[in-house]
Amino acid sequence: MDDLLATLKAAAEPTRLRLLALCAHGELTVSELTHILGQSQPRVSRHLKLLCDARLLDRFREGTFAFFRLAERGPSAELARVLVDAIPADDPTLALDLERLEAIKRGRSEAASAYFRDNAQRWHEIRSLHVPEREVEEALLRLLPDSGPGELLDIGTGTGRMLEVLGPKSPRAVGVDQSREMLAVARSNLEAAGLRHCHVRQADMYQLPFPSASFDTAVVHQVLHFSEDPADVLGEAARVLRPGGRLLIVDFAPHGLEALRAEHAHRRLGFADDEVAAWCRQAGLECGPVVHLPGDPLTVSIWPAVRLAGRAAVSSTPSLSMTGAHS
Repeated sequence: MDDLLATLKAAAEPTRLRLLALCAHGELTVSELTHILGQSQPRVSRHLKLLCDARLLDRFREGTFAFFRLAERGPSAELARVLVDAIPADDPTLALDLERLEAIKRGRSEAASAYFRDNAQRWHEIRSLHVPEREVEEALLRLLPDSGPGELLDIGTGTGRMLEVLGPKSPRAVGVDQSREMLAVARSNLEAAGLRHCHVRQADMYQLPFPSASFDTAVVHQVLHFSEDPADVLGEAARVLRPGGRLLIVDFAPHGLEALRAEHAHRRLGFADDEVAAWCRQAGLECGPVVHLPGDPLTVSIWPAVRLAGRAAVSSTPSLSMTGAHS
């Protein structure tokens, strides 16, 4: 009872309750929260420390950035979700906070879109600066059965490279991306490769325009480090997979190259194996052995997972009626 009372006391303050509500909508930095709340950074930092000490929030560091999100595990995590859901949906303070949060997310999305637009033609060149693509592609092919990927979905297809690599063994392959410039490059590449059964379309990776259980294999290749909500991306990918279908997640292992944020619009500096495994379990996926491909200076990880039969994906976001759509 003493632990419960201490946790409730930590949340029972207007600013801290606002912080809980905001962190239920994604991973946010101190500076972003300071901007939304209109308070000083030392004051916001003190409130965040109290919430983390009470295990209502999780804090994790990437390079010089610290991110905060609603706690994911333990009794305090369950209580945090109850408290957030109990906030009246018509509260004017919360409404204004969420408007400012959406403005921040739009700004991030616009910066990422501008980056993709400016770099669409030299995307392969940028990727080659980090890790040899040939090694990644060969490792992906080894993770597929000899019969091929079946019906394939490439989420965040970019220039369509995964369709070029995996598409020849697939009876149907679709790539989705939000960038028109990227899709124009992808269409040109697929046409040059003669892959007429592969096509691309503009779509939001958080709201894929496909029915549930539509594909045998889905690929999320070098996409998560740009995303606001990686768990939601994987949950949506799991939704469109048939039971027994495969999800292949390719991204960087944790690193400290801060320049990738400013120069290449990276939101996250890599992912730990246990973090990705937890998201997969939440989405009804079972992870297989992780493949690590050391590079200079970055290591690429491949997390293979299988869609379990009879398991529904669980949303990672509490059910606030004012939850905004992803940018």
